[in-house]
Amino acid sequence: MISDKMQIYIDGSSAIRALFEESKKLAEQLGAENVFDFSLGNPNFPPPAAFGEAVKKYIDAPDQNFVNGYMNNSGYPEVRARVAESLNRRFGTAYAEHNIIMTVGAAGGLNTMLAVLMNAGEEVMTFAPFFGEYFSYATNVDANLVVVPPNPPAFAPNVAAFAPLVTEKTRAVILNSPNNPSGVIYGEDDLRAIADVLREKQRQFGTDIYILCDEPYRELNYTDREVPWMPDYYNNTIVGYSWSKSLSIPGDRIGYLVIPDEVTDSPQIVQGGNIMTRTLGFVNAPALMQLVCAACVDLPVDISGYRKNRNALWHGLTGIGYTCVEPQGAFYLFVKSPLEDDKAFVEAAKPFGLVVVPGSGFGAPGWLRLAYCTSYVTIERSLPQFKALWDSVNK
Repeated sequence: MISDKMQIYIDGSSAIRALFEESKKLAEQLGAENVFDFSLGNPNFPPPAAFGEAVKKYIDAPDQNFVNGYMNNSGYPEVRARVAESLNRRFGTAYAEHNIIMTVGAAGGLNTMLAVLMNAGEEVMTFAPFFGEYFSYATNVDANLVVVPPNPPAFAPNVAAFAPLVTEKTRAVILNSPNNPSGVIYGEDDLRAIADVLREKQRQFGTDIYILCDEPYRELNYTDREVPWMPDYYNNTIVGYSWSKSLSIPGDRIGYLVIPDEVTDSPQIVQGGNIMTRTLGFVNAPALMQLVCAACVDLPVDISGYRKNRNALWHGLTGIGYTCVEPQGAFYLFVKSPLEDDKAFVEAAKPFGLVVVPGSGFGAPGWLRLAYCTSYVTIERSLPQFKALWDSVNK
């Protein structure tokens, strides 16, 4: 018999992954060329040439124990120092090697920090719409995920609804900007307001409340303004980053945590993160990928392909009649479901070869997420199907 906790995971299993698997079955029925899968945020663009060159360099290096052996659980010291230096150049900070922990992607980093910070029964908060796996991350540490209701159609953080939900049990708040699934970049005013609420709640309850920034999409920004650096607004901020999207290497599972000295109990949190990296079973972030990404840490990110896809899908769907949130970042389009029941619309889309994800899985029922990190040809060929689907459900 499986554990009660595992049954919770099974009951809440990822709709995204389920739809990704279902798209393969649809391909068998309709033909692969007639299936347009917008379910999974799996970049269809190759890594930059410098990434491959760095991989080859280290694969051919004479000291393979250095390239493939164990190191400190927090990662190679020189890699962590290089990450800190890059951040300092970009954000005017003064981080050092000890502020960085190399992680198995942003997800590994978030799980590590929640294990360090959370006690059973405490609360971690997030703003809808949100990445659905946050439920599982909270369950991992026997904590409760408290969801701040969405604020459509702009989907900026619902700060007015946030403050009353912060309690003595609130231990952490996860912020994800640019946001998956909406593509919204949280603005400075909203982030300052969130910080003000948390500082007041810390004083009121005599507790420490930490912000965990989940930032795998930081460089995927289509606006002319910078994505705000949250530690500038709130001292108790820990940032989790991943190169999965910026370098198109999601399967290589590599990222880092930034734990500034200003964070309350920063030395103990760093020590705890080092220990949890080992005891959660990661042991350390992938050695080869640490070295390769350190070599690529300052590479400019080419978002032209994502921008082209974004414009084609956004203009195409709004031209048909769909209501869409204009994506400011990431590579997702959030679309109002033409049917009140978003799950029913997802089912209605399948005979047309269209695989989209219901917004209810992101805490925003009545909406749909489309990942446009697919090929441009897929987007072009899907638009007539979206038109036929629109006509079908609007008869």
